[in-house]
Amino acid sequence: MGDSPAAPPPRNDSPSPRPDASGPDADVNRVRVLVVDDEPQILRALRINLKARGFDVTTAASGAGALRAAAETNPQVIILDLGLPDIDGFEVLAGLRGWTRVPVIVLSARTDASDKVAALDAGADDYVTKPFGMDEFLARLRAAVRRGATVPLSTEQPVVEAASFTVDLAAKRVTRDGAEVHLTPTEWGIVEMLVRNEGKLVGQKELLQEVWGPSYGTQTHYLRVYLAGLRRKLEPDPANPRHLLTETGMGYRFMR
Repeated sequence: MGDSPAAPPPRNDSPSPRPDASGPDADVNRVRVLVVDDEPQILRALRINLKARGFDVTTAASGAGALRAAAETNPQVIILDLGLPDIDGFEVLAGLRGWTRVPVIVLSARTDASDKVAALDAGADDYVTKPFGMDEFLARLRAAVRRGATVPLSTEQPVVEAASFTVDLAAKRVTRDGAEVHLTPTEWGIVEMLVRNEGKLVGQKELLQEVWGPSYGTQTHYLRVYLAGLRRKLEPDPANPRHLLTETGMGYRFMR
């Protein structure tokens, strides 16, 4: 396969409010929806149908475009195709779940039960297979909107800039002095959890169980080893850390 074409910029279509909005979709007027699919006809059909019902629609045709649009528009619901040309939909979902709890409806031609289970386990809220009926899809979208209304909109920023390094929660990437820092999956898990709880003490047991699993809650020596390695990679003076702080006997804290 050749190189994937450059991702087009996300498209935003904001409908004018309808003065006589009524019917089952009236309560979702102006809800921000991000639609991610590489099939132009599906993007067009969803854009037209959602605009007609008062949604504020942004579209993206690639995984990179989806992550960028999610960071820029902070949508209240995301409709995500799994078969994207540049980044697998599961990776996009993982990137989103790194910083936002917005409801995600997966829209995919993959019909195997294993794909559905994997998507739901990865953080999707619903799974709709192609081809789909518009009435049923809109009902599922309304349900996602209602569920999302009980979840506070994310106040986290997908990119967190510390004095010495930058953490991109959506892209799962850390840079220092403009260069990407290679982190192992375990190192990333530690950094992600600390950054998402900026300024808060994250207990040793909580961090161990989140990154390694439920049976590792007492293995505190793991944390000492990995935090020392992370400080060598990220702190200007690893012996006197400014960002990855230890609270002796209790846990760790991230400070910008």
